[in-house]
Amino acid sequence: MEHHGSSFSSFRSYIHALSDLPNRLLRRAGCISTSFEETGNIRSRSAADFRKNLRWYDLICFGIGGMVGAGVFVTSGTASHEKAGPAVILSYAVAGLCALLSAFCYTEFAVHMPVAGGAFSYIRVTFGEFTAFLVGANLVMDYVLSNAAAARSFTTYLGTAIGVSAESKWRITVSFLPKGFNQIDIIAVLIILILTLIICYSTRESSVLNMILTAVHILFILFVITMGFWKGDTKNFTEPSDPNRPGGFFPFGVPGVFNGAALVYVSYIGYDAVSTLAEEVKNPVTDIPVGVSGSVVLVTILYCLMAASMSMLLPYDLINPESPFTYAFMEKSDEFNWVSNVIGVGASFGILTSLLVAMLGQARYICVIGRSGVVPTWFAKIHAKTATPVNASVFLGIFTATIALFTELNVLLNLVSIGTLFVFLMVSNAVIYRRYVSVGTTSPWPTFSFLLSFSFTCIMFTILWWLGPPGKPKGYMLGSCSIIAVVLVQLFSHMVPQARKPDFWGVPFMPWIPCVSIFLNIFLLGNIDVSSYVRFGFFSIVLVLVYVLYSVHSSFDSEEEGSVCPKSVEMVKESLDIEILTLKVQC
Repeated sequence: MEHHGSSFSSFRSYIHALSDLPNRLLRRAGCISTSFEETGNIRSRSAADFRKNLRWYDLICFGIGGMVGAGVFVTSGTASHEKAGPAVILSYAVAGLCALLSAFCYTEFAVHMPVAGGAFSYIRVTFGEFTAFLVGANLVMDYVLSNAAAARSFTTYLGTAIGVSAESKWRITVSFLPKGFNQIDIIAVLIILILTLIICYSTRESSVLNMILTAVHILFILFVITMGFWKGDTKNFTEPSDPNRPGGFFPFGVPGVFNGAALVYVSYIGYDAVSTLAEEVKNPVTDIPVGVSGSVVLVTILYCLMAASMSMLLPYDLINPESPFTYAFMEKSDEFNWVSNVIGVGASFGILTSLLVAMLGQARYICVIGRSGVVPTWFAKIHAKTATPVNASVFLGIFTATIALFTELNVLLNLVSIGTLFVFLMVSNAVIYRRYVSVGTTSPWPTFSFLLSFSFTCIMFTILWWLGPPGKPKGYMLGSCSIIAVVLVQLFSHMVPQARKPDFWGVPFMPWIPCVSIFLNIFLLGNIDVSSYVRFGFFSIVLVLVYVLYSVHSSFDSEEEGSVCPKSVEMVKESLDIEILTLKVQC
């Protein structure tokens, strides 16, 4: 990004900028934009526009492709064997409900504000620039790390498909590098670079490729489901192989269902990327709700059927946590060993689709973050011929490929998911705040107080659930927290009127559905290990330093140049008044 007389034009200018830091933080950190600006002058910083050539069926395929990766072939085994038993079927249903409620919150924003920024833009128009920066940076990093992990998984499953050990045959061990970073994976790098070229070329062609890969992958999934129901036995739903182990459909009780849901929820992460395609949708008002919600519902049905198939093949105590489907067919008899090869092929296609969708999403996130001025505007440029964010796609592709080249899968997976759940939690809060608060018209404090009180109650419930000793006192305290949470929502919905209601599509039963989403995301965050929180905290500190040392000054310069406007109450009110007219023209 070039700065003519800006904070970065000379060392003296930068020192002056740092000395003015308190004023700049006060002016920019809480600065909100409006839907009118996000869809207007801010978007113009990309120099060219995305082409509006996606329909609801494209979004459904992108959603399915983004969610149905290799995760279900792994997480279902651990969830069944250690958490829920045969009731893992209900665990997937609960996790799917959680994903659907979060998807409703995303959809309201995406319909009202069809831009490529996804959660970054949604948070920016509600809680301001600094919070949006933390959300956007966490999402981009989660995408990069999870894509690198998925690319290395592709190598493993491709080896399984053709009967080759990827670890010994395809990965190169470098002795002088530390363990966990010493196995070079060239295939993972090539896959990421090839997909980067594809998403740079055209979103329309990327959609066609995704449809083909998704269709093939679903055929493999249906094959696995059919084989499971054909060769399975319904008695495995209730009878373990070891009579000393708990039996029945709920061997670990109802808590086991929720514990399993917390584990398998990672299999649903991916619908978020669909919201970043909103700027390329022909009819956002109808296509986005159908595309986002429809994909989550279809994926939930597929996951529940896969879980039922797995549970019928073997008693839950014999299911292999690491490779449940492959091991289940091998246990049946040697004549079904070939099924493991088929599963490897299917998982490989699933990884390709999830990678393609995620890489589309991550590029659009950083493109819109570049429009805001908190990172160099070089990332915001859209190529005039391809109508894709080539700069952002190439940069993130090379970055992801570099990580995938060296880093072991388990190292990467330990760094993912907490940031994504944090983002989903923030979007659920944001949709309530935006419905009940209008800048300059209504006071934000009743809504802020409710969100803080409700979140605190949910945190207390979660702590008691995961850490409290079993017994009646725990049950009483959990019940008390539940009653308090319900009373808080009921009081808020009766005492605080909505400041705005969406004209096109909105979350139904406001504020109940977003509140349930808040609770479920907090509850799932409680299942994440302490070391992940330590890493999340460290990464958040790094982000704060980046914002303080660079982003706030870059954003301030953009404001001075007129690219990003300062937010006075009058300007926000004026922009809000013409938002509806602008959106009607767009749709």
